[in-house]
Amino acid sequence: MEVFAEVVEAEGFSAAARRLGLSKSAVSKQVGRLEDRLGVRLLNRTTRRLSLTEAGTAFHAACRRVLDEAETAERAVSNLAAAPRGLLKLNAPMSFGFLHLSGAIPAFHARFPQIIVEAAMNDRFVDLIREGYDVALRIGDLRDSSLVARRIAPCRAVLCASPGYLDRRGRPARPEDLAGHDCLLYANNDTPREWMVIGPGGRQSIAVTGPLIANNGDVLCSAALGGMGITRLPTFIVGPHLRDGRLEVVLPGFPLPDQGIHAVYPHSRNLSVKVRVFVDFLAGRFGPEPYWDAGLDALAAPARAIRGD
Repeated sequence: MEVFAEVVEAEGFSAAARRLGLSKSAVSKQVGRLEDRLGVRLLNRTTRRLSLTEAGTAFHAACRRVLDEAETAERAVSNLAAAPRGLLKLNAPMSFGFLHLSGAIPAFHARFPQIIVEAAMNDRFVDLIREGYDVALRIGDLRDSSLVARRIAPCRAVLCASPGYLDRRGRPARPEDLAGHDCLLYANNDTPREWMVIGPGGRQSIAVTGPLIANNGDVLCSAALGGMGITRLPTFIVGPHLRDGRLEVVLPGFPLPDQGIHAVYPHSRNLSVKVRVFVDFLAGRFGPEPYWDAGLDALAAPARAIRGD
């Protein structure tokens, strides 16, 4: 089957023989034996050219599928047997990269020392295929359906502000109360001036405004710590400040949708072993219950929202 496919794709016995490292007569004999066994003529032979018969056209398509599958199986086994190695180009959001991925990379290197990680941290949306990334971490809605995605951890977000700001301006009791507050907005959201909360009746969209809109979560966190207003941020950024009391959860009875942290990579029949072990490593390290959420449930109890009412 391989010899026959090579003859068709090389458009001749001589060219196929050169590609296969065989003699022209050996190639011709193998194709002849194949036709004898099938009981049909696959090729029309003339002194000038070869052409496929109707049976040959159908058989070549089947051959190509079988050969492709065999190659895929061989690569898959080779990948499992080979030690992960080579360059892994990674893109990740800036805040998550600095706060959490930066600590994970040394541990990953200790386990897979032959993989070189080239990491780019930024909050813009990157085109993995055009920009040559092997894998990217994305938070929130996934827009590109041509990519393969694996959820590696939940991404819990909260509304929060400094106790000083809330003492001064009051603690919102309902989502509608946000309209009277200074809100600190994340520019890279599709709808930065709308916050979504989940109430007894389901999801509710709230229009918000405020004195700051920024494309980086750490800037918003610093502004909130400085008493500038209420912000919406993931717990992987604000968790330590919620635990030490420098920030307070706002509207704890109205949670925000979980956006999820996903590893995404281009679709391929053969996922490279370096990408597979990296994604598996992150899923194991961050997991379904991330360490950055430890102890936050008690801080977000609804009773805290009415303190001072």
